[in-house]
Amino acid sequence: MKRRKFIKNTATGSIAVGAMPTILTGNSWKGANDRVNVAVIGIRGMGQNHIKGYQGLDNVRVAALCDIDENLFQERVKKHFTDKGLEAPKIYRDLRKLYEDKDIDAVSVVTPNHWHALASIWAIQAGKHVSVEKPCCHTFYEGQKLVEAAETYDVIVQDGAEQRSNPCALSMADYLHSGKMGEVYMAKGMCYKWRDTIGTATVEPVPEGVDYDLWLGPAPERPFTQNRFHYNWHWHWDYGNGDLGNQGVHEVDIARWGLGVKLPTHINATGSHVMFDDDQETPNLLMATYKFPNPDGKGNKEKIMQFEVRPWITNREGIGQVDEHGNQYMTSQQNNIGNLFYGSEGYMTKNVNDWQVYKGKDRVAGPNGSGLDNHYAHFIDAIRANDQSLAMADIREGFYSCALIHLANISYRLGRSLDFDPESQSFINDREANAMLTKEYRKPFVVPDKV
Repeated sequence: MKRRKFIKNTATGSIAVGAMPTILTGNSWKGANDRVNVAVIGIRGMGQNHIKGYQGLDNVRVAALCDIDENLFQERVKKHFTDKGLEAPKIYRDLRKLYEDKDIDAVSVVTPNHWHALASIWAIQAGKHVSVEKPCCHTFYEGQKLVEAAETYDVIVQDGAEQRSNPCALSMADYLHSGKMGEVYMAKGMCYKWRDTIGTATVEPVPEGVDYDLWLGPAPERPFTQNRFHYNWHWHWDYGNGDLGNQGVHEVDIARWGLGVKLPTHINATGSHVMFDDDQETPNLLMATYKFPNPDGKGNKEKIMQFEVRPWITNREGIGQVDEHGNQYMTSQQNNIGNLFYGSEGYMTKNVNDWQVYKGKDRVAGPNGSGLDNHYAHFIDAIRANDQSLAMADIREGFYSCALIHLANISYRLGRSLDFDPESQSFINDREANAMLTKEYRKPFVVPDKV
């Protein structure tokens, strides 16, 4: 695989000296017998799925694990490696040291959201292929910089929108874009998940073996509590993006893809944190509406997208059928997650497993599709072929979908509707909203202006 030489950071760059790993030059992926060596960064929750996903692929080795919590390593290595007769991986606490390892070809970034973009950009600059979990960025600006890095360096960068690998979603998009459902004028995404209170947590000493400073990374320095750490970080603005940017990002991506749009011209989001008096900062009830230009459409030449987050007891809205045991992927007796599309000739229901069209005034069941695939395999295929398209979920598309999350959260936090210019990628005559497209970074964990 031929690569452009990687530009070395200088002391005058926007990242402090010592904050970045050494930049590699030349061809860093040699692949003994076509083997791809992968490192997984973040191994508490979803990281274990990534470990197992890569281990199930031919001639792929999970060669390293990285996490700020040293307490996890022994159990993870035993469970996923030595108990299976596999060679134990290298262990890293600091991802910057991992990026200096020339044996590592690719990384999966499975950190909390506030680390996603910076961890990915540093990896890209170090010559590593990157698959980054959703959402690929914690702010709009980070997504812009991540796309810029992907376009500057000759590596594969895959977004965590795993449904883009599924035949179900591919056939859904083909059908909606074919015109067979008429003018597709509206899409709706739903994330109705049973979310209990997180309660309140008191300040306590950092657990032994945890590098809390490194965990905070770009985020402001704050005292340690359990509600700011494992999983519940999702519900704090410093680290997460609420359920819109957690589970919701998958359905946002599907809605935008099926609707055939990129960035909106108008955003309105309203919601609240209801029912519970606890430490959660993000809303657990949120309703967002977007307007997109539709030059080929009728009437006002607009397309509409809606997204709704609900936290508790609620109804289903036509997203697949649940079996007698309450089982269907991402849909259950408690949860209703998926998409609806509306066209001039019918509507479509869509979940991870399948889609179904209902045509005409009588809503007669029509075409349908299904099929799942392996997102990890597509990433490895893209690396071997040096072909970004094989990764299926391009980071540019990931950015557009994440942008909708950030724009809605800004509207919610400001408490008002916002007008947006897709060309300049900024709010129109709104200094306060534009300031929220980025954030302050804690040095040396700074997303660079120039990548």
